[in-house]
Amino acid sequence: MPSYLGVFLLLWVSLVLIPTATQAGPDLPPKLSDTLYLRESNGIHLSETYLYITEPFSAPPTPAHADSLFRSGAFTAGPWHRTLNLGFVHQRLWLRLAVVNTLPQRTRFIWSLYNYTDSATLYYRGGGDEQFTRIAAASSQVPAAERIFPARALCLPFTLAAGEYAELYLRIDHHAGALYMPTDVTTTEDFLAWEVNYVFYKRWIWLIGFYLGSAVFNLVLFGFLRDRIHLWYVAYVVFTTIFLLMEDGLDALTFPGSVYRLLWSIGQFNFMLLAAACGLCILQLFLRLRNGWPVLHRVGTGLVVTAAVFVLAYTLLYPAARAQEGTLGLTLLNGGREVLLVSIFTYCWVALIAVFRSPRRRRLAIYYSLTYFFFFGGFVLFWLNHVGLTTLHLVEPNALAWGLFLELLVLSFLLTGRFRHTLRQNAKLRIRQLRERNDMSARLIAAQEEEREHLARELHDALGPNLMALHMAWQGQAIRDALAAFPEAAAAARQTELLLRHLRDEVRTLSHALLPAEPGLGSLSDSVAHLGELLNLYGNPVVRTYCDTSLDTIPQPLQMSAYRIAAELLNNAVRHARASEVKVQLLRHPTSLEVLVEDNGKGFESNAASNGIGLRGVRARADYLGGQVHIDSSSNGTSIMVWLPC
Repeated sequence: MPSYLGVFLLLWVSLVLIPTATQAGPDLPPKLSDTLYLRESNGIHLSETYLYITEPFSAPPTPAHADSLFRSGAFTAGPWHRTLNLGFVHQRLWLRLAVVNTLPQRTRFIWSLYNYTDSATLYYRGGGDEQFTRIAAASSQVPAAERIFPARALCLPFTLAAGEYAELYLRIDHHAGALYMPTDVTTTEDFLAWEVNYVFYKRWIWLIGFYLGSAVFNLVLFGFLRDRIHLWYVAYVVFTTIFLLMEDGLDALTFPGSVYRLLWSIGQFNFMLLAAACGLCILQLFLRLRNGWPVLHRVGTGLVVTAAVFVLAYTLLYPAARAQEGTLGLTLLNGGREVLLVSIFTYCWVALIAVFRSPRRRRLAIYYSLTYFFFFGGFVLFWLNHVGLTTLHLVEPNALAWGLFLELLVLSFLLTGRFRHTLRQNAKLRIRQLRERNDMSARLIAAQEEEREHLARELHDALGPNLMALHMAWQGQAIRDALAAFPEAAAAARQTELLLRHLRDEVRTLSHALLPAEPGLGSLSDSVAHLGELLNLYGNPVVRTYCDTSLDTIPQPLQMSAYRIAAELLNNAVRHARASEVKVQLLRHPTSLEVLVEDNGKGFESNAASNGIGLRGVRARADYLGGQVHIDSSSNGTSIMVWLPC
């Protein structure tokens, strides 16, 4: 037993007493209860050591004044965690820290603040000194590159020799209505090692990548649908991302100096207010409040407009309120912001409950409630910390960032479903519009055909017989005897007779072109053949026609269109081509009808083809039927081919 006891005592001495003696060292002063013994990293023990006090901004901003308050016992011990959270306070904050450098060499330390601060000043008093020395000052109003120590956090460096004792007073002036001050004291090397890995350790790299990716995805959806909900989504993501970057100081490293100053002239929590307003607009569009709940929609729109006007007023009035001796203006501005935030989030839940009570849209309310809950939960935890009611930090980087991630993830699925639903609705609408247009076109074509038939019968039955009677009368014996004594008149009479005959034939041809077939001949093949025979009466050019025997089985409207196209092309060739021969072919294919008109005339330029009324009509008919027109013209002749789908 004595031997075992000796071994145990030897181990205890080697593990406990020797390390303690090595850490303390013979040159260090005796340990004090309010002193922080500085090592490489001191965040764990910092809150156990520092003391703090708040006072009006009108109080003397000197370390001697703060030291007198400390000696009178006015300072309070820091909370037992890293974050000093005093909530909604408009006062100056003093932090007091007594430190001793336990490292074996002269070391440069950094006292850092991880939240935005209007200004911070660090004062030093060594052991035995009576006066304080200002050793560092910085402000979050300037970007990182222009600070005394370029970093995302507000850093105040100080240097201590090995074993040196000092009293440090940190004065913090912040006017935004939230004294939430995560703070740390560490060596420069330890701080830089932390900062290098910060965006990876806190998962900011892929979180921001997801935010930006979802915004780009909704821009693409907006390009397809022109739905405003996707633009509000993009604005919502942008404003919330800016807020989160400002919360962790990443904006000081990310944005140019001019942009950084502009963002902070607007204010961090004002971006959260703008994001909440955009989220309200998304909710209104998603739930279709305008149609079912117009009063509720007007209230929400009023909140959105009020938030936008408030942010503008805050940006303009905040500098003047900050310059005032009292804090009434700051309290009204910052308090109004908090009231608006709570009002918007309350309105969103009221709207969701109202829509949930409607059986027709209950599913939309359930879907959006699930989506909204993630962000709302993260915001509530964040906001409670912001106003000082709690100090909970459950996830990294914060609950709001993860709440936004989950909300955007679910909302992206919902908007994708909305996108697909809208595409289906648009497709149905286009089909219905096409059917209505087809029905209207069919009625219009039927009316045109009826009018053509009426005009053709008028030409054939009224004008035709009159011209025939006039021609026969002009050939009568009485007219010939009267003109026999006058040779010049007889020559004019012969010319007039030729014109009458030509006019009679033109009227006959036109009536047959308008009315495809004579009574009893209603097929497409017979109509084309009859038109060719009629034109051959002139003798030049010679018209040759060929039609497949199966043409008569295609629908009647398509037969009528094919006849109109063939008649127009044949009429153009006879009148303008100066050809000796014109061929017309109508061929039936499995899925199409081909109309081919060829001549051996002089041809024409492509511009003439586009300017001609007849060809424009042919193209219009072919386009309406979903067909195609191909023209091949040269000095040796012209070939026009028209395909019509069956």
